[in-house]
Amino acid sequence: MTVSSSSREQELWTAILSLQTPAECQKFFGDLLTADEVTDFAKRWQVARMLFAGISYKSIQDETALSSRTIARISNWLKEGTGGYRLLLTRTNATNSHHTVLMSPRHRTAH
Repeated sequence: MTVSSSSREQELWTAILSLQTPAECQKFFGDLLTADEVTDFAKRWQVARMLFAGISYKSIQDETALSSRTIARISNWLKEGTGGYRLLLTRTNATNSHHTVLMSPRHRTAH
């Protein structure tokens, strides 16, 4: 039986929704993604939080070392994307915690 791409994606979203704690998320995403991917996603989330808090591109660039192009792309997604950033920013009240320290990449073991 062949599983369609959208069906596989639905299964992934459902699996993610079953995670209950940050530790569970760290375990799952630690297996699913590379350390660099986790770091990249964390930086994007940091940029979204900072943009949402009204922090300037220059300050964000200085703090994250990301290019202005990447920051602009995240800003565009924040303004005109599917609403995911805004949903979680509102839900987590992230405007008060944009300086949260990013988790350092964890050590991966061979599978």
